[in-house]
Amino acid sequence: MAAEADELKALHEFAVELAGAAMRTIAASRPEPATAGTKADAADWVTPFDREVERLTRDEIGRRFPGHRVVGEEYGAGDGDGFTWYVDPIDGTTNFVHGLPWSSYSLAGFDEDGVAVGVVADPARGEILSAVRGGGAFADGLPVSCRQVDSLAGEVLLTEWSKNRPWPGMYTVLTEVSDRFGATRIMGSCALALASVGAGRAAGALIPGRYNLWDVAAGALIAREGGALVHGRDGVSGGVPEDGILAAAPGVADEIWQLWRAAA
Repeated sequence: MAAEADELKALHEFAVELAGAAMRTIAASRPEPATAGTKADAADWVTPFDREVERLTRDEIGRRFPGHRVVGEEYGAGDGDGFTWYVDPIDGTTNFVHGLPWSSYSLAGFDEDGVAVGVVADPARGEILSAVRGGGAFADGLPVSCRQVDSLAGEVLLTEWSKNRPWPGMYTVLTEVSDRFGATRIMGSCALALASVGAGRAAGALIPGRYNLWDVAAGALIAREGGALVHGRDGVSGGVPEDGILAAAPGVADEIWQLWRAAA
């Protein structure tokens, strides 16, 4: 069943606690390519710290909410039913391995009505972006909101590769944004890109490539609760689209979506 408002508030506070613990572990870690491994291919990095953070998250959820289910990037789906947590212990592991300061911890909790709470922690900034369904978006507990703009000129659109390759129409979209005097950035963490829209740091984030729920669910909730519109390929979505996702300030959301649709 769907969580009540008081329960959502408690789950949000719990998620923020988990994000803080994860952020401290990640910030204290010093990975390097020589000691990291790979999974599906040579561009798919994993470190012992990815696994450590996910284990810590799973252990704490199991201790506090033994009936909850956890689905994570490193250890897959656990047992349980009802409320489900999706965790990416380090989104942007390539950056993390190479010492680049753009990676994140992402955790989203789902009930029968969809994403209920979400947190995206940025270890480099020492900051936790979060949201609770119907309750707003926050940066370290303070309310945040998306940008109030009606033009791409001078604004930033974030995107990501599809794995390590361009997604269909990517170069066309980036060129069109540039022609409108907007800037584009490919930073390396889907979760942090989407959450940055809700925090008002980018006009939009477009992630059309392959992803899992743990990559985008928390960031999408933070964007939406910050006032952004969330689109799938077929239009505005109230959930987490499976066919690509755009989160953008209302004044430019349709323009970016039209560029994406025309280029695909």
